[in-house]
Amino acid sequence: MTGIATWPALRDFALGLGLPEVIETTAWGNPCLKAHGKMWVWWSPYMDAACFKGSNEEREALHGADPDTFLLHPHYANHGILLVAAGRIDPGWAEARLHSTWRVAAPKRWLKAWDAARGEG
Repeated sequence: MTGIATWPALRDFALGLGLPEVIETTAWGNPCLKAHGKMWVWWSPYMDAACFKGSNEEREALHGADPDTFLLHPHYANHGILLVAAGRIDPGWAEARLHSTWRVAAPKRWLKAWDAARGEG
């Protein structure tokens, strides 16, 4: 199975999740999606890879387990950014990652009300 391979495909996939408070915008002159006003997912201007939020520890572990999928770049060395190679972005992994980082970005009071309205939490 081929994974998500381009920014337009990833953008459409992420927007298709239907999560509120997500906007398409730019940061540093590059297209991105923000959730709750915070960077959520974007395509790296340095290499052909998507950028997802994560931690340095997670990045190192994922890269160690699958260096062809989870890439490293010096620009992101001090940031918890997970670089995932174009064409190797598993939709199931991306959906879970996007949901979890969307929840982390949400203000707690807003998230509590949203969960309550949906019968969750």
